[in-house]
Amino acid sequence: MPDLGDIDLRRSALATSGSRLRLDTLVRLRWLAMVGQVGAIAVVAWWLAYPMEFEACLTVIAVSVALNLGLRFSFPVSYRLSDGAATALLAYDILQLAALLYLTGGLQNPFSMLVLAPVMISAASLPPRRTFGLGVLAIAASTVLLFAYHPLPWATGEELHFPLTYRSGIWCAILLGLAFIGVYAWRVTEEARQLAYALAATELVLAREQHLSQLDGLAAAAAHELGTPLATIALVAKELDRIGPKEGPIAEDIALLLEQVARCRGILGKLTSLGEEEGPLGTMRLSHLIEEIAGPQRPFDLAIDVETRGAGPEPVCRRNPGLLYGLGNLVENAVDFARDRVRITARWDDDAVAVTIRDDGPGFASDVLGRLGEPYVTTRGGARAAEENSGGMGLGLFIAKTLLERSGATLSMRNALVPETGAMVTVTWPRLAFERGLVAEPPAEPAFPL
Repeated sequence: MPDLGDIDLRRSALATSGSRLRLDTLVRLRWLAMVGQVGAIAVVAWWLAYPMEFEACLTVIAVSVALNLGLRFSFPVSYRLSDGAATALLAYDILQLAALLYLTGGLQNPFSMLVLAPVMISAASLPPRRTFGLGVLAIAASTVLLFAYHPLPWATGEELHFPLTYRSGIWCAILLGLAFIGVYAWRVTEEARQLAYALAATELVLAREQHLSQLDGLAAAAAHELGTPLATIALVAKELDRIGPKEGPIAEDIALLLEQVARCRGILGKLTSLGEEEGPLGTMRLSHLIEEIAGPQRPFDLAIDVETRGAGPEPVCRRNPGLLYGLGNLVENAVDFARDRVRITARWDDDAVAVTIRDDGPGFASDVLGRLGEPYVTTRGGARAAEENSGGMGLGLFIAKTLLERSGATLSMRNALVPETGAMVTVTWPRLAFERGLVAEPPAEPAFPL
């Protein structure tokens, strides 16, 4: 299964970067428009010598010059506008052009079709609802210009006046142009975005599968190399247990040694079966799953609280080594970073299953919070890690995240809200994915907030 969490993040990033206009783009386009406006006014007023509102037109253009200069000196060239700011600037361009058309004949002016330009820019780069708003503004401005305008500049002593029917035709042409060209530009741009999303998703999945394939080989090699020394340790531990004292601190240490050897054997067994979708031992309830991942962490001097609640029958899943390893790794990380307590909460309803793992430690470092789950990104440094003198490589969380998402889950990682401290990881499955092979009806959206 593709890494749905990272694909959604990448898709969101692409959508954000793809839809946000650079300020420099709008500034340059406005300079180009103003050059054309000044040129048209100069030709009409000086070369054709037609009487017109020359000073008023220059004043309208001067306002745009001042705005462009202010934007240029206030923001860097690479600054990207929010959707709201881009919409406001494009709305200004519509109103500025409407003011010039008002002074130069309204819809009788052959340049009235340029009111389409800001809407086309919006259709190619902004959400449809903002483009619709700009289209409504352009139609409103055109409607006003249909009835209110200064005379069209024409030869001295002559007056050119088009009938209302002709001006209404221009208005209809603008309306149809906004609708057709706007939808066309949006569709073409949306297809390009969808292709970019698909390419990004494919690249991400291939990269992550390559990482995981490399780690599969590393895990197999580690299991093979560690098998012999672990067997030797187990043999020595059993011999010490046989000849050593049956009570006292030494006996307790030997018992602990035997317990940890058994645990290491279990981990090595998991490494050889992480790719299996289902284990051979049948099914297990959600509460049993939680207890199985929390049990190995209970010997440490830390409270682990487990809470299970939900609506309807308790979910049942297949015994999946990858699922057990992924959740177990998250619990182990929480125990490593916690000060006094780890809380595991399992919730379910008819549509979704969620497991939240929370500790009371320092939380995720802010500089890596957005990249958690990527290989070689780690915030390792909890109490147990310091005690064991082991600095993590960030591969455990990467493997856990990938295995859980292969089971159909999505992961959400964040810090607790002030004044509380600690990290929170929420793993959520559609109930159909969690009970894969046990139910037949497709799930709806989760009914409870995650």
